[in-house]
Amino acid sequence: MGDKSSPSGGHAIALFSGGLDSALAILLMLRQDIKVTALTFLTHFGCDIGDRSACGTDPYPVAEKFGFDVKLMHLGQKFLDIVEKPRYGRGRNMNVCTDCRILMLTEARKYMEQVGADFVVTGEVLGQRPMSQVRNKLNLTENQSGLKGKLLRPLSAKLCRPTEAELSGLVDRDKLEAIQGRSRKRQMELARQFGLEDYPSPAAGCLLTDVGYSNRLRDLLSHSERLTFDDLNLLRVGRHFRIDESTKVVVGRNEADNEKLITCRQAHHVHLEALGTGSPVTLLVGNASETNLARAAAITARYCASRHLDRVDVTVMNSTGQRTLSVRPARDEDLRAIIIR
Repeated sequence: MGDKSSPSGGHAIALFSGGLDSALAILLMLRQDIKVTALTFLTHFGCDIGDRSACGTDPYPVAEKFGFDVKLMHLGQKFLDIVEKPRYGRGRNMNVCTDCRILMLTEARKYMEQVGADFVVTGEVLGQRPMSQVRNKLNLTENQSGLKGKLLRPLSAKLCRPTEAELSGLVDRDKLEAIQGRSRKRQMELARQFGLEDYPSPAAGCLLTDVGYSNRLRDLLSHSERLTFDDLNLLRVGRHFRIDESTKVVVGRNEADNEKLITCRQAHHVHLEALGTGSPVTLLVGNASETNLARAAAITARYCASRHLDRVDVTVMNSTGQRTLSVRPARDEDLRAIIIR
């Protein structure tokens, strides 16, 4: 494998998810003595580094084994903006795959120009994903990111137009691949050749492809003028109930959820618990009217261990203090009408 400190070839900036395809794309470059700096992009909708799906795999062990650098880049508000208003639409759920790819490639191009690198590399495979890795979408993302001629996809390079790096002889096109479709047979062969042993199974990873999360996000967008990171953090946790146009109730499903909800609690949230009853933690977000507090308390009572009783005492805590409401547990048939699934 090439020496990252004194390569005889050029310098490539690679998009690196930690998955098999992006790792192989990098290894194909290192084999040609191309220095590689890998960018691992993070968003509020991805996996945490350390998750075993492709999107969350720790990128550093592979980088250390094969000798390339990794830089973590959080897309932050830029990604939030395209989730709110994607130019190229959404997939089956709330995923904005085309806009996402353009954003990542644009950031990679900017970094390439900043450090004086020669081209950008991705692990995309022609036809692997029917919505985002078809030829017209690959061409679109290349053009819109400003990388025309400078975006090399080593796994499918022989099926694409030669890039500037290939035409100039910086990269030997004959040593690139012509992989197409969803089979991973050739990728696994390459992994064995390179000694790449520990790689995750393919996974969507992005929460925007998850049905339940997408429904909660869709509801949030329809009832909010602007997304906030605090609101997004809540979407990952618990059961969500929309009780009026400006108010939502979030109920923990288990101890882990309860701990996360306490961590996510903000000063404007109301915290409810049926103390001493094996109760969930509940947060009321929005209009804390007496009617809404009573409804949130009834929902809390429904999911506590005393839900079989006629009335349950629920403690209501906010920034000004606490008090107790005695409520009848909510009925399942009423909750089905307001739960966000």
